[in-house]
Amino acid sequence: MKKNKVFIACDSKNIIKVKEIIKKTQNSKMQIGYKFGLEFLNSKGGRKFISELRNKIIFGDYKFADIPNTCASAIKAVRDLKFNYITIHISSGLSSLKAAKKVSGKTKLIGVTILTSLDNKSIKEIGYTKSVKNIVIDQARLAKKAKLDAIVCSPMEVNIVKKIFKKEIITPGIRFKSGSDDQKRALTPKQAFKNGSDWLVIGRPITRGNIKKNLQNLINHLK
Repeated sequence: MKKNKVFIACDSKNIIKVKEIIKKTQNSKMQIGYKFGLEFLNSKGGRKFISELRNKIIFGDYKFADIPNTCASAIKAVRDLKFNYITIHISSGLSSLKAAKKVSGKTKLIGVTILTSLDNKSIKEIGYTKSVKNIVIDQARLAKKAKLDAIVCSPMEVNIVKKIFKKEIITPGIRFKSGSDDQKRALTPKQAFKNGSDWLVIGRPITRGNIKKNLQNLINHLK
């Protein structure tokens, strides 16, 4: 039977906490990877910790967004860490996406669409005139044109992205129930997989409180 695939977000600068997360999420019920965001990547000892990780699927969530030369140089600078996945904002533009893809090697380059903390009101404040949905459609086309390996999008947009982009789809914005945190376009794990997500990214619903119990709740939820 095909296993559900989940990236656990290691969003902490505390290496002891990250070690605990990794230790307590080992299981045979699903395929687990570990996502390291900017907090950990920029922490003291974070780079060394990642360099010493073995036999884990690791995701460097750098969300690069810059001119082509800088994006390519940044990916070269972390190539020694042997990430399985690295993110770049699709809004960096086609030239930056292509430059980054050219040097990414065996690391899968993931294009990030509109952040799940934003909604139509938020993007209007930034200056966009299109809806989130229409921007994500445009970004999926750009990711396909740049031959990226995967896309990060809200679980709410998986259906429309899948019509355009035929490779892996990774979805953050996963919550077991609706709440009042910073995620505005969120769904439950079961809904996200039903929509066609290949990987879920889950942080706080698992890593806050009793990690083993929270993980078991996820496994039960997906039955």
